[in-house]
Amino acid sequence: MEDVLELYDHAADRYCPVVCFDERPIQLIGEVRQPIPPAPGQRRRVDYQYRREGTANLFIFFCPRQGWRHVQVTERRTAADFALQMQALVDNYFPDALTIRLVLDNLNIHRPSSLYQTFAPAEARRILRRIEFHYTPVHASWLNMVELELAVLSRQCLNRRLDTADAVRREVWAWESQRNRAHATVDWRFTCQHARQHLRLYPS
Repeated sequence: MEDVLELYDHAADRYCPVVCFDERPIQLIGEVRQPIPPAPGQRRRVDYQYRREGTANLFIFFCPRQGWRHVQVTERRTAADFALQMQALVDNYFPDALTIRLVLDNLNIHRPSSLYQTFAPAEARRILRRIEFHYTPVHASWLNMVELELAVLSRQCLNRRLDTADAVRREVWAWESQRNRAHATVDWRFTCQHARQHLRLYPS
């Protein structure tokens, strides 16, 4: 736990950025009947019935010091999908970084082995040389700041019916662009000192 909390105390560094990573599934839901558009004094009305259109997956990167985030919509969440996200992190999002300090949870695909399953050994090693994994403790994924960003995404963007992955991509892109322009970030105040004072994890 303190390993992650110490990372959050570091100053912004373009060559060693701290990046939080997570994913979440999303249910694709279509309308059975055409919604009634809003009228003066009334909200848009939708029928209680809906149609299931499958699921999609959201991978999200969040760099709190820079106020930057990126959401990638995929069909599934596999070891290969995770590996491709790590490749994009190194080559596209932070190409100038010497070491990317990545905060993530203990999901079974969040392992260096996922890259070796997906890429040739030389390519997997090239990517992994640039990434430093920092895992949140089991049952403590709340320590990952990206969880807060996912909550904002769910509340501001995904709290409605979206029936296709393309519709999700369009809405998420608009949300992401607005948040990045505003450099929206997290005012994180929980430190190692707070943990030592308030959590029953230390010998008394």
